[in-house]
Amino acid sequence: MSPAPVIVAKQLNHSFGKGALQKPVLSEIDLEIHAGEIVILTGPSGSGKTTLLSLMGGLRSVQEGSLKILEQELCGASKQQLVQVRSQIGYIFQAHNLLDCLTAQQNVGMSLRLHKDLTLTERINRSVAMLHAVGLGHRINYYPNDLSGGQKQRVAIARALVSQPKMVLADEPTAALDSKSGRDVVEIMQRLAKEQGCTILLVTHDNRILDIADRIIHMEDGRLAAA
Repeated sequence: MSPAPVIVAKQLNHSFGKGALQKPVLSEIDLEIHAGEIVILTGPSGSGKTTLLSLMGGLRSVQEGSLKILEQELCGASKQQLVQVRSQIGYIFQAHNLLDCLTAQQNVGMSLRLHKDLTLTERINRSVAMLHAVGLGHRINYYPNDLSGGQKQRVAIARALVSQPKMVLADEPTAALDSKSGRDVVEIMQRLAKEQGCTILLVTHDNRILDIADRIIHMEDGRLAAA
């Protein structure tokens, strides 16, 4: 028996605003993504990509339809259920969202604080090991202001993957990077995710990285179509 898909969306709809000002953003989304897949979501600005990603990450409430993430139905889910789902997901955004007052190691370790079974020493050791894995072993105690754009995004990748999540959601992770740095960070994501058996859903406009995907899905006007 094959394992259940990591993401299952059925007739998923989402709107912004109310009444006469209500504007549909997602319409009749049907999608399945399986464990270990790297899926890239493309489409023009305003097509609904980031909204879909935020729903899948439990960062917005599901309004209509069904959305199962890691076998948990998010439509009507309790706050506790959403927290449980979010603890199994790594997030990487266009802005690295690092805390300037913390070192690279401390920023990475932040995502392990939800894992109460780990001691402080274990959290530190895991953070250091992950920074080595993304090629930043020599920058462990550096603060974000002392790192390049590519290095900051590597720290963000380390933070997303250090807890060995079952799924990573990445929203334009290469948008602020030059071509070489962008290529480097997605190849690191690809390698580490494959090693961990992790699923990646990546939103991008960057045509230079499409070849890392197992599958490309295009979004237009809030609807999905295979590219």
